[in-house]
Amino acid sequence: MMDRRKFLGLGAVLFASTILPTTKLNAINFSVEKPKAWDQEASTSAITELYGNGALIDTKDISIKAPKLAENGGSIPVKVKSKMDLESIAIFQDANPRSLVAVFTVPENAIIEYDIRMKMRKTSVVTVVAKGKNGKLYRNTQNVEVSIGGCGG
Repeated sequence: MMDRRKFLGLGAVLFASTILPTTKLNAINFSVEKPKAWDQEASTSAITELYGNGALIDTKDISIKAPKLAENGGSIPVKVKSKMDLESIAIFQDANPRSLVAVFTVPENAIIEYDIRMKMRKTSVVTVVAKGKNGKLYRNTQNVEVSIGGCGG
């Protein structure tokens, strides 16, 4: 015999599951799908391996928030935000032997606000490239000066 609370709770769960929109997440494992992108030293090569030879459109609609001067390159906070309709976002830097730092698959109707911490052994440009749902590639960059290298430097 089921008590009233369990019955109402079960009914609420069943009701919610029928009216809530279902979002299918299709995350891509870029390390498996695009393994060569992770081995590139230069951002330009890594971008080509990840996204192909498409033209990059410079935009301020993708914001990068990182310190202009990082006292210690061992843990540099980077925040990427956008209100664009994007499919994926990737972060690159040319300070380390491997340029590609992170790639995010953007779920449908997601709020795009990603925070990461990365290591940089020297001063470099941080580049964010995003693939729009329209197939176009967008880019923004920010220079980050590093006082003490974070990769043993």
